[in-house]
Amino acid sequence: MEYNIVKNPMGLIEISMDRGESVTAEAGAMAFMRGDIKTETGLRKGGLFKTIKAAALGGESFFVNKFSANEDGCTLGLTGSFLGDLEVIHIDSEHIIQSGSYVASTDTITIDTKWQGFTKGIFGTNMFMLKTVGTGDIFLNAWGGIISTELGQGEKMTLDNYQLVAMRSDMPYVVKKHGGLKTTIFGGEALVIEITGPGTVHHQTKNISEFARTLIPFLPKSR
Repeated sequence: MEYNIVKNPMGLIEISMDRGESVTAEAGAMAFMRGDIKTETGLRKGGLFKTIKAAALGGESFFVNKFSANEDGCTLGLTGSFLGDLEVIHIDSEHIIQSGSYVASTDTITIDTKWQGFTKGIFGTNMFMLKTVGTGDIFLNAWGGIISTELGQGEKMTLDNYQLVAMRSDMPYVVKKHGGLKTTIFGGEALVIEITGPGTVHHQTKNISEFARTLIPFLPKSR
């Protein structure tokens, strides 16, 4: 199986598949298919309970599509819902992923939800992140570009609360207030995530909350 990212930042991922290879994707992620590819719609791997959690708590679709190649030389095009980069990340350990960034994964990956807890705070607008189980490749979509930053042992990185895309689940982190009351009200920085290495942090360049805020002056006003 080979992957080709086409037309980033407003792009899609072309996946070349041979007979017997398959990919599981979010409902609505398919952009095109070439060749004899079978599509099966069903619950997520892991059973009904994990499916309900990922849909109700993680903001993901209730059903997923499994695309399987019935012949060599098939091509599958997938895209995400965010206006930004699509990336392929290989994982060999449990990761947590921003809800909404997950597009698809190889059939060796299971998606579940991870409770962040009130002591951790929240990422973006959710108190749940998605959790990967298994080894393989995941296809992620971000708001803006995706940057991968490698942290050394004990090295710390502070991210705005809306910027995290993915990281290894065993990397220590805390969610905390940034600055004082003036910073919260006037500086646009209420919560930040402080992550400690070692490990790779995948983060996005744009903030969907700030983008929504810029649109407010242009929205129709009720009379």
